[in-house]
Formats: sequence, C-alpha cells, structure tokens
Amino acid sequence: MSEENTTPDTGPAASAAGQEQAAPEMQELHLQLEDARSKADEHWNQVLRLQAELENGRRRAERDVENAHKYALDRFAQDLLPVRDSLELALAAIGPDSALDQLREGTELTLKMLAQAMEKYGIKEVNPVGQPFNPDLHQAMSMQESAEATPNSVLVVMQKGYTLNERLIRPALVVVAKAPAAG
Repeated sequence: MSEENTTPDTGPAASAAGQEQAAPEMQELHLQLEDARSKADEHWNQVLRLQAELENGRRRAERDVENAHKYALDRFAQDLLPVRDSLELALAAIGPDSALDQLREGTELTLKMLAQAMEKYGIKEVNPVGQPFNPDLHQAMSMQESAEATPNSVLVVMQKGYTLNERLIRPALVVVAKAPAAG
C-alpha cells in the first residue's frame, strides 16, 4: 500500500485560496474596526457636549444664586420707597416756621438715617434734573417748552427713581424739556 500525502498543499494555488478566504475576513474586520471607530468618535462627541451642557448649567446656577443674593432686597426696597417719599414731602411741607424747627430737625435726621441704610444695601437714588432724558431710567410724564433747558433734558423730577445694585427698581417720573414753538 502506498501512503497518501495528507499534508496540505503549500503551493501557489493553496496560497491564493487562503488569501481569498482571508481577504473577506480582513474586510469584515476592517469594517468592524471602522464601525467601532465611528461609534467611539460619536460617543466622544456626546461626552464633550454633555460636559459643555453641565458646565453651562453650573454657570447658570451660579449666576442665578448670585442674582438671588444680590436682588433679595428688591421687594423690601420697593416697600421702603414710599416711606422715604413721605418723609421728603413732610419736610417740604414743614417750611421755615420756627415752631416746627424740632419737627423738621427730627424728620431730617430720620430721612438721613433712611438714606444711609438704603445706600448701605445698594439702593441708589435716580434724580436726573438737568440730565438728558434716558428711557431706561426715567418715565416721561409730560413735555414742557423751555427756552433755557436743552431739548430732551429733564426739567422737573416729580418722583425720584431708584436702583438696587445698578438694576432699576423704580423709574424717575419726570417732565422733559422741548424746544419752544417757533412763532
């Protein structure tokens, strides 16, 4: 009996057949690798977007907390403004009568203390007499002809305005100058 050769053929035909079989496997692996890279890039981009969103949310929350602290006195300040207005009106109504000197002095001291307390907490007066009209800080109640005043400037302040930490809490009610009619 003759022994048959059972070893695989290692000639050029066998090598070509092995490469043909390996080529689809390599292509499949290459496609899987590209798919994995694509998914990794997609996930990386998602991570970056989520990090940016988290950072923006953190900044927004910090800004909201800062504003909450900064403007916590807003309602309180608005409630104080009529008290100050009343004290100023009382002082103006007292006049120069000597019998009322003690009342005037007490009212002036009370008004001064209130003004200092308001200033301490960032509440500032807007009293724009002679300044150009600014719709962001002033509310025009009327216009009045004036030869002396610059047109579009504030002639009279009917009620002072106030800001709290640079934010308007009440506009100044004003009369605005206009040029006299030619004629």
